[in-house]
Amino acid sequence: MSGKVNSVVVHWAGDHRFDGGRPGSPHTIRLDASAQTGPGPVDGLLCALASCTGVDVVDILEKRRTPVASLAIAVTGQRVDAVPARLTAIHLGYTITGAGIERVHAERAIELAVTKYCSVRDSLREDIAVTWSLELA
Repeated sequence: MSGKVNSVVVHWAGDHRFDGGRPGSPHTIRLDASAQTGPGPVDGLLCALASCTGVDVVDILEKRRTPVASLAIAVTGQRVDAVPARLTAIHLGYTITGAGIERVHAERAIELAVTKYCSVRDSLREDIAVTWSLELA
């Protein structure tokens, strides 16, 4: 199977802390399971999902010539009360501002991002329910 390959290196930084990024890049992210110096790994996954869909939403609305002035995505993940405490449901709450952005177009952009274009969403288990809501500010 051929295709695009992503590679990262993760270095233990003591305690429950890990710094990761592309090999040779000075840019890293910190994940901290104790949430002392960065988000935990599951929070990092939720951030990755929001960022992935957010890129698509911004790009789709830009192509409609209604650029986004601001975008915030509040993410809530529901987890099982067991080990491992895997995610069972995720809700993405989008707050978008921008001149000329119509609700119908913003909703369509989010729907496409979540169901068609986001590689992070497509990489999650299919039984994880992903819902979303929109507030146009």
